[in-house]
Amino acid sequence: MGAGVYGALSGHAERVARWSGIALGFSIPISVALDNALLALFVAGWVASGAWRAKWQAIRSNPVALAALALLALLAVGTLYGERDPGDGARYLVKYSDLLLVALLAFIFRDAQARAHALLALVAGLALVLCLSYLIHFGIIPHGKLSGVDQAAPIVFKHSLTHNVLMALGAYLFAQYAGQAASREVRACWIALAVLAAVNVLFMVPGRTGQLILVVLAVYGGYVWKGWRGATVAGAAMAVLLLIPGPMQQRFEQGFQERSAWEAGDHGRPSSIGDRLEFYRASLAIVREHPWVGVGTGGFPRAYARHIEGTALAPSRNPHNEFLHLAVQLGAIGLAAFLWLLATQWRLSGRLASAPETHLARALVLTIVTGCMFNSLLLDHTEGLLYAWLTGVLYAGLKSKHNG
Repeated sequence: MGAGVYGALSGHAERVARWSGIALGFSIPISVALDNALLALFVAGWVASGAWRAKWQAIRSNPVALAALALLALLAVGTLYGERDPGDGARYLVKYSDLLLVALLAFIFRDAQARAHALLALVAGLALVLCLSYLIHFGIIPHGKLSGVDQAAPIVFKHSLTHNVLMALGAYLFAQYAGQAASREVRACWIALAVLAAVNVLFMVPGRTGQLILVVLAVYGGYVWKGWRGATVAGAAMAVLLLIPGPMQQRFEQGFQERSAWEAGDHGRPSSIGDRLEFYRASLAIVREHPWVGVGTGGFPRAYARHIEGTALAPSRNPHNEFLHLAVQLGAIGLAAFLWLLATQWRLSGRLASAPETHLARALVLTIVTGCMFNSLLLDHTEGLLYAWLTGVLYAGLKSKHNG
């Protein structure tokens, strides 16, 4: 009787964890507060559901989960050495703690139907954001009403950089569902969403990172569609779009001008590209001084402040490049751990449960690699949580070498 009651409670707790995990897909593009509530509910359900041996087996047999845990463990060790501003060690470690989700989801989303529901929840959240963005663009909803930011761009819930990253991945997801559609009418709806998302990224919301991600995903999507010929066609189409006069072309021209000004020695004038190049140069110098284990987790702000001491440069809390940020904090060991995680995801994507999951997993890696070249995405709540959640969901369906 006692065992039966425990089994029933365990089953209920697992369902709570599963459905809160699914709901996260809808919440991530929309609400930080709802994310946190669902994460708390998910963890509570995960712990209460027991089945510790099965959970450990799911994690142990999942190389992606192990790679994520290894990186998180290095970040935890990184709080034990180096110098940092008070509280920064714990603060930065908490931001990276989303990586734990990759392991926790390995057991909860082992069922294909649960993964399908999770992806549909993400698609629904992205579609809602896209529709609201167009309502703002056409004046039906006032600018700044949903984002809290009074600016011309029709952003929804998030700032423009995050919005464009979400919509770029959304465009790929919508296109992938179009390829899976069972009827012409449903396929047309998915294609319309994909086109609207691409237009939103390229012409409506400023954000070069999202635009570059969209280009990369379009080329990859073309490759999935028709091999290298499809990739060439997609790349040519994106190049033509980049040449169309308008806000997008102006943003890229501005970027080239800012880079030229920085290379000419104008390092004192604030600019998006110039600031990033200065961050990169300083970060590389710090890495040369601490090549193997870095300055410790959360040590970048103090290390950077010391490096620019006596100059007119402004302080920064991250170098806007996740690869450099991890190299500064954890040295070559930390950078290698992150690269190993990404390489493991790419290498094992072919062993996922279905071809669409394989292609989406690779699209996710391309999104993170492209975005992390220009931003510290794992530090950002939405981008970091999306990466960990989607990685955990997809690779929960990883097949072993013996049954794959």
